[in-house]
Amino acid sequence: MPQLTGFDHIHIYVPSRAEAAEWFKSVLGFKISESLRFWATENGPLVIENESATVHLALFKQQDFIPSTAIAFASDADNFLKWKETLEAKGIKVRCSDHQLAWSLYFHDPYKNMYEITTYDHAQVSQVLLEK
Repeated sequence: MPQLTGFDHIHIYVPSRAEAAEWFKSVLGFKISESLRFWATENGPLVIENESATVHLALFKQQDFIPSTAIAFASDADNFLKWKETLEAKGIKVRCSDHQLAWSLYFHDPYKNMYEITTYDHAQVSQVLLEK
């Protein structure tokens, strides 16, 4: 079985990412992750982190749909590729996304909850996935 190294981030849906970021700053001491700020486009997340950068929350602007929480696990490149193969072999529909800095696998459980496996070993995974 491929291994997970921990949680990478949790998706939080909010009406205003800026207001939510300020709330998390004043209540829990979270700050905006400068290295991931470029993802905060119209539909992308504003990623905030605790002081030691061990806990990440991805703040998404709430849309007109009922959002679901997504749990994102962390992985290294080798296990990421093994997870992709393992999930597909089990007949689970997997969406693989290149986020320029990271790669993510997205999939759902039978109850429609979303999960993500993320690796920041971008170059190593790109070399394998983009060769295919």
